[in-house]
Amino acid sequence: MLATRTALPSLARQVASRSHLAPALARNLSTTPNLLTKHNGSDRKPDAKDKAATAATAAKLDKPPFARTVDEVTIPYPDDSTRHPSKDVGHSTTGGKVGRHTQRTLASFSMEGKVCVVTGAARGLGNLIARTFVESGANHVAVLDLKPDECKQAADDIDAWFTQHGQTQPGELSVEGYGCDISNEQAVQDTFQRIRQKYGRIDVVVNSAGIVENFPATEYPTEKMRKLYDINVHGSYFVAREAAKHMLADGIRGSIVLVASMSAAVTNIPQPQAPYNASKAAVRHMAGSFAVEWAKAGIRVNSLSPGYMLTSLTRTILDSSPTGKELKQTWENLTPMGRMGNPEDLKGAIIYLASDASAFTTGTDLLVDGGYTAV
Repeated sequence: MLATRTALPSLARQVASRSHLAPALARNLSTTPNLLTKHNGSDRKPDAKDKAATAATAAKLDKPPFARTVDEVTIPYPDDSTRHPSKDVGHSTTGGKVGRHTQRTLASFSMEGKVCVVTGAARGLGNLIARTFVESGANHVAVLDLKPDECKQAADDIDAWFTQHGQTQPGELSVEGYGCDISNEQAVQDTFQRIRQKYGRIDVVVNSAGIVENFPATEYPTEKMRKLYDINVHGSYFVAREAAKHMLADGIRGSIVLVASMSAAVTNIPQPQAPYNASKAAVRHMAGSFAVEWAKAGIRVNSLSPGYMLTSLTRTILDSSPTGKELKQTWENLTPMGRMGNPEDLKGAIIYLASDASAFTTGTDLLVDGGYTAV
């Protein structure tokens, strides 16, 4: 639901791809031209020709396009009822190579025997992650999301899909749904206690729940900003803390993964989203801080930072907006690989961080962004 307060100027004119920005450094920067010019190996004062060339260069630098946000791009968080997981979980459940391995594979990547907890797992990236754990050998998965009925349905769908496609035997999986508002400290504590009581241990926790909204910083509604921080920052803290408490009590050398974003390291354009960017920077640094604090107990904490991904939420925003096609093209132009990521592009990364393959990896932020932050 991309709301525009005025007629939105062409984003193609407002924001150029970095291929245009890099050669000319086309940003509205304060620059000081070089007042001395090399001539036959010695310094000399610039003549009229030099001054004319400097003026021409400055004129080019002062013309658009610029790397900047566009205030007219405002995107409230869509109502979840518009993308019920029964109609769209946000990713393909059949794409890619899904099935038991028939060739030699590094055993440390297996999730066999691990109890996995995933938040935000009724749909989108969280749902993909839960399914990926089952695909990689996990039989015990807890699916957490805000609405209990959606969590139960998501859990049942995962179980049914793998059974129907011959990947598991009936009754082999134990996938349970738990309604949990991660911004509510008591709810997180109670939910983790229930999971611990059911499965007897917790080995892997991924916090994928989060929201994003786009408003200019001077107009960002305070109540929306507080809600965003409650979910993205406080929720990440509550989930990681409760996971660590149980792992420490049970002597589990587990893995905690906090889903951050490339926005933790860069300022996205053209959409303004200062609170979201700050929240994900907090998540990334939170993961590093936890990693140092709990390393002595063998608990690893890392963050996973996706780039622009075509999740159900992103598609809802782009499909419902009259400028969605142009916004998508802008994001693709800013990404060196020339496309938005598919949720499936995160499967290998999350298995690495969650499995024993990353036994000596902690405090790391793993970027999966098509090269966006490398430019």
